[in-house]
Amino acid sequence: MIYCLGIRPESILTVTYTVAATEDMRRRFAKIFGEEDAKRLEFRTINGISQKVLQYFAYRTQKTPFQVADKEASTAVKQSFLEVTGKYATENDIKETQLEITYAKNMRLTPEEIRDMDTEVEKFPEIFRTYNAKLRQMQMIDYDDQMIYALRILEQYPEVLAYFREKYQYFCVDEAQDTSKIQHDMMDLLAAKSRNLFMVGDEDQSIYGFRAAYPQALLDFEKDHKNAKALLMEENCRSNARIVERADHFIRKNTLRHKKEMHATREPQQDVHVIELSSRGAQYTYLAKVANGCSEQTAVLYRDNESVIPLVDLLEYEQIPYRIKNAELGFFTHRIVQDVRNIITFALNPYDTESFMQIYYKLNMYLKKLDAMQAVQISMERDIPVLDAAIGHCGLKARTVSSLKSIRTHLNHMRTEQAGRAIGRIVQYMGYREYLERAGLKENKVFILKNIAARTDMLQDFLNRLSYLQDVMQHKEQAYDCPFILSTIHSSKGLEYDRVYLLDILDGVFPEKVPAKRLDGKELEAYEEERRIFYVGVTRAREELYLFATKTPSLFRDQLLGRSVKAVNTVYSA
Repeated sequence: MIYCLGIRPESILTVTYTVAATEDMRRRFAKIFGEEDAKRLEFRTINGISQKVLQYFAYRTQKTPFQVADKEASTAVKQSFLEVTGKYATENDIKETQLEITYAKNMRLTPEEIRDMDTEVEKFPEIFRTYNAKLRQMQMIDYDDQMIYALRILEQYPEVLAYFREKYQYFCVDEAQDTSKIQHDMMDLLAAKSRNLFMVGDEDQSIYGFRAAYPQALLDFEKDHKNAKALLMEENCRSNARIVERADHFIRKNTLRHKKEMHATREPQQDVHVIELSSRGAQYTYLAKVANGCSEQTAVLYRDNESVIPLVDLLEYEQIPYRIKNAELGFFTHRIVQDVRNIITFALNPYDTESFMQIYYKLNMYLKKLDAMQAVQISMERDIPVLDAAIGHCGLKARTVSSLKSIRTHLNHMRTEQAGRAIGRIVQYMGYREYLERAGLKENKVFILKNIAARTDMLQDFLNRLSYLQDVMQHKEQAYDCPFILSTIHSSKGLEYDRVYLLDILDGVFPEKVPAKRLDGKELEAYEEERRIFYVGVTRAREELYLFATKTPSLFRDQLLGRSVKAVNTVYSA
């Protein structure tokens, strides 16, 4: 554009997903074409453009610029969560709520659509309204509002829109599959006059639906932009041809995509390996052996952070070096983990009224809240265990008393048994599984807890181990020269590794739901995004790709290999 067509660098706006990516693009341009022209170009995120719009609007109207909330936004989420639910938000609650707020704003959802959102955040529509009201009271906006207000200004103030259309006449958008609906709408509006809009993206690698990525804009590009043309890049220069063939075969089953036929520039080498194991837990033992003495670049990739926690636990026990990318701590503050911690804490200390009030309605106690509060009061006054107070001094029905005695017996047994066995007791015999079903929560986190507990002895050892792992994942110093790498698939996007192991490719985990019927609408979008995540994981491998086969079925593994294939190049059996 600059050197062949004589286009002024100042008229070109290049947009990508993150600040780090904008800086990387600028450096790469400067390395090839020189620093002088690099300084004349603009590489920005959509938020960076939005900020310029808001600043120019404030200058034109002599109004006070909008102040963007940072820590204040997180505080507003906490306060709103407490006001609406009556509960203190955990770190996991805050993270999930912030993600849902971002999704709602980036997708430009109406109040009715927000009300109908499928979310685990309790009373989210009310929290959303309360949160926005708090920002308005502080006369602040969040980073998502920054885009909303900028787009609104461009739509409602022709002179502002004209200024930016004059300033920028050529628009280049990178990573367009990760761009949200509001971001696409803004770029379309800015480019509508010049009609010089160039987007680079791969809808097969759109894996940020939870952040409101909108790959549909890529699919509709030719329909929405008259005389536009789609150019398909169908060469894979990264992976050996066997991996590319299987990945292409897999992703072609998606319907929400352009029709492409990927082919490799490299020769066929090793096929995908399948490692047959006796159980899900055997994955960790196998990978610990791979890590021990690992000398070549090896990545273990997984869908969710919690999948790797038992492996980290084992590597720490064995003192085997590893490095972990972008570890998150949401698991440790998730309500299931908090519940198990509270139940164990109450088992160890039957006088703990605070833990009791957190768990009484989640186990088979059949207590009303007023009865529970009365039991707490009597326990504190008479200095007796809470359940003893409830059983002997609250005038409860015989059936309730019988249930409380049963729970008390279970708690007494827990104090003297191995931690893994105690967690099994909580779930199977004390009513916690029924609570999970009522709350619509899956048991995967219970599996992780049991796996950690299996390497501890008594309950207090288990609680100490959980705290230790939480601290390790938060503060571990990264050994950047270590070749054994642990990463979510999301964090590995854009990267490549010589050898890749995919962890927890199991039905019910990844994919979270195996479709029992033909899907459409939001269900189809969600399921196909999970397939895209798997595809991205597969295509991170340059030379070797390893999948595990356990007793648990794996739809994605079978589809990658072909349904008639049970195992290809089986290399290990345990």
